[in-house]
Amino acid sequence: MAEILDRPRDPSLPVTSSEWVLCCRCRALTYGKRFVRDLCVCPECGWHARLTAQQRLEQLLDPRSAEQLAPAFDVDTAPPVYDPLGFVDTRPYPERLREARAVTGLDEAVVCARGTIGGHPVIAAVMDFRFLGGSLGCGVGELITQAAETALREEALLLLVTASGGARMQEGALSLMQMAKTSQALAQLDEAGVLVVSLITDPTYGGVAASFATLADVILAEPGARLGFAGPRVIEQTVRQKLPDGFQTAEFLFQRGFLDDVQPRAALRTTLARLLAVARPRLSQAVPRPAADPVIRRPHDLPPREPWEVVQLARHLDRPTTLDYIDYLVDGFHELHGDRVSGDCSALVGGPGWLHGVPVMVIGHQKGHTLQDRASRNFGMANPEGYRKAARLMRLAAKLRLPVITLIDTPGAYPGIAAEEHGQAIAIAENLRLMSQLPVPIIAVITGEGGSGGALALGVADRVLISANAMYSVISPEGCAAILWRCPEAAPQAAAALRLDARELLRLGVVDGVVPEPDGGAHHDPALAAAMLGDALAATLHELLPIDGAHLVRERRRRFRSFGADLRLGLEEVRP
Repeated sequence: MAEILDRPRDPSLPVTSSEWVLCCRCRALTYGKRFVRDLCVCPECGWHARLTAQQRLEQLLDPRSAEQLAPAFDVDTAPPVYDPLGFVDTRPYPERLREARAVTGLDEAVVCARGTIGGHPVIAAVMDFRFLGGSLGCGVGELITQAAETALREEALLLLVTASGGARMQEGALSLMQMAKTSQALAQLDEAGVLVVSLITDPTYGGVAASFATLADVILAEPGARLGFAGPRVIEQTVRQKLPDGFQTAEFLFQRGFLDDVQPRAALRTTLARLLAVARPRLSQAVPRPAADPVIRRPHDLPPREPWEVVQLARHLDRPTTLDYIDYLVDGFHELHGDRVSGDCSALVGGPGWLHGVPVMVIGHQKGHTLQDRASRNFGMANPEGYRKAARLMRLAAKLRLPVITLIDTPGAYPGIAAEEHGQAIAIAENLRLMSQLPVPIIAVITGEGGSGGALALGVADRVLISANAMYSVISPEGCAAILWRCPEAAPQAAAALRLDARELLRLGVVDGVVPEPDGGAHHDPALAAAMLGDALAATLHELLPIDGAHLVRERRRRFRSFGADLRLGLEEVRP
């Protein structure tokens, strides 16, 4: 009779090349060789089966690149059993350890290896749930810490693949200390600017979830993977409430802003290679000097415009969005999600990629084109979760020494009840402060609407540019007309009074330059508009990249300190 791997009956078993495999979700039978060829993913429902640490390394690292940092368990050279408490339940702890080693062939519940992904060096620490449920004990904590220290020495990405039921009870409070120990090791990588990526696999709970698994710069998860501090049964018994469907699954957590992405197994190596490509310090890479300045820097080089016409062009439904510009200009872009606090915000997008051969972090408002798309993007009006996500990505850019490019196109920050409840004003204020101190080049471009503090939250930059048909204002013309004229129909008059067009903003010194657009507006030729924007960004990068971080911060602060300084001096002169 054909052998069937029935995962619900024995979830600790890894997938093998059994003749037939029974999916634990949809109960479909799959021929074993096909199942292994599909990376142990059910072809019918997409269920991702549990893997061994060795299978993970084979799937994630480049072929023949893995070099194990700690050798696998060998019967003749077994490390001594560590039993600090002399713990005994139904069986002595040393007996459990010896059995786990015999069954898995591993020294501990994690395997650490050096290798490459897409040709880029990586140190991988991969947990194996077969070994005492992937529990975090002193051995696991030491191996994770050693892997982090190796990544620190070699300036290689640290990849953490987690699978754990939590801290190891048999080692008492010493196992608890491993949470602090591993978190401390990751803090050192933060200080050194070394990228850390964690891949959450099913399940990841307890002490592992509350330490190194969720402290990574980028958190990916396989579909259906469960992540949490307390397990569902513990929660239900404690709070006496029925939990939501899909509780603690990757998809559930992604919607709540705790994960950057949920990736099918087949896409993981490509995704990791893309992230690795931008993670290496490359600010010394030069951008060629443009033959001619692609940015208009003098107000008289711009023709006078009717302000209300500019407002209408800035809001045109077909005007290129942030994602449109990214598609045209940024290679290898990977969108990252979530604020790691309470949610994600589709009105604000961002992630790393390559612009003119330079790794950058691109962040921008996203409106969409169709009414349905605009509604799903909240018409480009970001919630606090969006601004907190932007702040997280800017901190990551500073850690990896990547220039930050922001594309601003929003009527303003979302003014709804939930936004206020979640701290909209605080989120914006935090971004203003953060951007004033980032030690990397920041270029902000108003590509459409620049509405109030919601726009400025991405606009504290070394160079602020504006597209020729974009606008930037403290309030919308309609809002200004309603307040001062008490008549919304006076919006064109308010637009003229607000001086919100590119020519006036350049004259006032609010922007440093104007990016030309195709005749009739960017929506008439998005490809040409993107090329013009790309040239302007390349020229500005050429100017900013050679400047050290301390000087950038100093000059950025001086720039914004100067606004209104003439008025202050004038008041001092007339003061008695």
